[in-house]
Amino acid sequence: MLWLLTLFILLGGLAYYRTSLLKSTIAIALLLSIYTLLSNLPLLNALLWLGFLFLAVPINYSPLRQQFITARFFKLMKDALPAMSQTEREALEAGNTWWDAELFSGDPDWKVLQNLPAAKLSEEEQAFLDGPVETLCAMLNDWDITRNRQDLPEEVWDYIKKHKFCGMIIPKQYGGLDFSNTAHSACVMKLASRSTTAAVTVMVPNSLGPAKLLLEYGTEQQKNHYLPRLASGEEIPAFALTGPHAGSDAGAMPDTGIVCHGQFEDQRVLGIRLNWEKRYITLGPIATVLGMAFKLYDPDHLIGDQESRGITVALIPTNTPGVSIGRRHFPLDSAFQNGPNWGKDVFIPMDWIIGGVEQVGNGWKMLMQCLATGRAISLPALSVGTAKSACRNTGAYARIRKQFNLPLGEFEGIQEPLARMAGETYILDAARQVTTAALDYGRKPSVISAIVKYELTERMRRIVNDGMDIQGGSGICMGPRNYLARFYEVIPISITVEGANILTRTMMIFGQGAIRCHPFIQKEMAALQQEPSGQALQQFDEVLFRHIGFFFHNMAASFWLGLTNAYFLRVPGDRMTRRYYQRIARLSADFALVADFALFTLGGSLKRRERISGRFADVLSNLYLCSCVLKHYHDQGCPADDAPLLNWACQHTLHRAQQSLLAVLWKLPMRPVALLFRLFTFPTGKHYGPPNDKLAHKTASLLLADTPVRDRLTNGIYINDKPDDATGRIEVAFKAVLAAAPVEAKIRVAQLHKLLPKGDQFKIAAEALAKNIITQQEADLIAAAEQARIAAITVDDFSPEELTGRFTQG
Repeated sequence: MLWLLTLFILLGGLAYYRTSLLKSTIAIALLLSIYTLLSNLPLLNALLWLGFLFLAVPINYSPLRQQFITARFFKLMKDALPAMSQTEREALEAGNTWWDAELFSGDPDWKVLQNLPAAKLSEEEQAFLDGPVETLCAMLNDWDITRNRQDLPEEVWDYIKKHKFCGMIIPKQYGGLDFSNTAHSACVMKLASRSTTAAVTVMVPNSLGPAKLLLEYGTEQQKNHYLPRLASGEEIPAFALTGPHAGSDAGAMPDTGIVCHGQFEDQRVLGIRLNWEKRYITLGPIATVLGMAFKLYDPDHLIGDQESRGITVALIPTNTPGVSIGRRHFPLDSAFQNGPNWGKDVFIPMDWIIGGVEQVGNGWKMLMQCLATGRAISLPALSVGTAKSACRNTGAYARIRKQFNLPLGEFEGIQEPLARMAGETYILDAARQVTTAALDYGRKPSVISAIVKYELTERMRRIVNDGMDIQGGSGICMGPRNYLARFYEVIPISITVEGANILTRTMMIFGQGAIRCHPFIQKEMAALQQEPSGQALQQFDEVLFRHIGFFFHNMAASFWLGLTNAYFLRVPGDRMTRRYYQRIARLSADFALVADFALFTLGGSLKRRERISGRFADVLSNLYLCSCVLKHYHDQGCPADDAPLLNWACQHTLHRAQQSLLAVLWKLPMRPVALLFRLFTFPTGKHYGPPNDKLAHKTASLLLADTPVRDRLTNGIYINDKPDDATGRIEVAFKAVLAAAPVEAKIRVAQLHKLLPKGDQFKIAAEALAKNIITQQEADLIAAAEQARIAAITVDDFSPEELTGRFTQG
């Protein structure tokens, strides 16, 4: 048993330190030699040496290894490799990897994250936020927009165009603002805190739309013609991708274009005759130019030998004969322009294809490349703006509103969702800023893009739901005073667009991540696409045995880090953060190990095992979010008073990552082996619990006081102190109540000594003043607080005619 234990420790150490195959063989041979010299069992020794040589020689001698081992694995894995469509292949090739690949490695290199420059705005970008964006927010009345107009007012449209809100991503040489991804995100976030309609109107032209596609793939002629018009608002763009039969599976679109000759501007030219039906197209009803995705066919071989040319993208002015636009959808009572469009025998010249004829058939690749960045900016920014607004104002409401003569925020039942709102908002903003910084640094991480789109929209949903629970009746009564209900109404829109969240979680995050981010899977797949020739086997052999070494390293690392809870692992960080870095590294090793086991046992069927892939996605997503929290905390200068937010966010994400990994282990096949992996990954049990009650109290309290922490947490949204504004009245009341709090405390002391009665606050304050318990100035503070409190908690009511008039008018 002692020798077996020694062998086990040796093998574990060799795997943990990634010792080469040859050096590992020599080390095992030395141990076997020592055993042979010290034992008196010649027959057993001979059998052990025969077994050792039987394995060691072919493994270390590559020609034998390739013939007897690699060739068999090649055939086995090639047969198990699932069929992959062209659209799937192009989706996998979109973008690149970054920190997601480090987490998939099981041994993240923290320098990759640390060396990323912090998200930062230029002076020009900050001036735009403080000037035009602030002014635009002040112009917006969301109740009027959604209830009365079902559109932005004309003066708002004019302001958006004049100040080039739709040209944030367009370079200055074409008349745009040429903002960074961080600035783009900050603008959308601030607008979203005021009006979802305005935020969506601005973000769509700057996200996946004609401008983005033109910048990446357009010809110089197309750029020179369209980009200045798009930047100035002369052209209103929309991108038409989804339709009745192709929603999340947009690659299955039935819309077609046929290459043919036709009449254009009184000349017979080579072009495309299009027929399509699209829906859910934002800005579609008012667009002047459509970016159109369709499947192109060339039955007469006018541009090449192939008949089916694949998905292609073209720019089509909406005044082209045969184009029908103008009808609107009504998405959850929101007023942003969205609707269907159709095309019947629409003839366009070939040079309307984005990028010209050279880009025929590359449409899906173009779209996936653009989504790799666009998905990481717009909807995440909208989610953070919504979350920050709900967090700041609901926290203030919980301090203003009283029940049983106590502020709501003092009840433990309220503190739990308040803490969740604050902690989740901290996570959201950390992920937003770190991700946009990576984009500005030149990264295009498609898997991380999917993570932040899914996680930030879902977590925003929970934040708004918690806000509604806390605000109660004031949250459900619609009207000009209600700032929260519209957020609640439109949540499913962000959950649905740019890839439905269910699909994003179960198919994209881990499905793409397992191939794109794994150190070896994509290389193995490339080798398996070839015939099993000598070169292909040699290429596959090299990658395969590196993969096997990777697997055994993660097995050893998982067991050692689980046994020690990663306490001895060298990581960055200080006393506050070091343990969180260690825990991420430990769970990363566990994740890499279990993912490899799942890929090996399930193979291509893992693509259909969405309950498993979804939980893998949860592990990867929470590890990424926790990494962002640590990076964000560091970039902000490690403020000590942010400690409750940091601790809540890290403990919450690590707990969810742990629980999701355990859920995966319970669902894997080959149960005895899966249980063994459970022992390797969690040898001493589960260590990472959710935030405790004490931490929840500290975190919730941050929203109940006017402190720098609260301001940092909600930085970047629209804040005003107008007493007739939906959020301004809450801000005014919050400050007035806090100013009067010391006076209220003085009155409560007097009540305890029976010097004052209980009851109406105005009457009590007057009696306290008469008895010289408080001063006139203090009485004025009480009066101002009570007036502001009443204004803040008052809800809207309407006459029957006011309510029915809307529907009578149509």
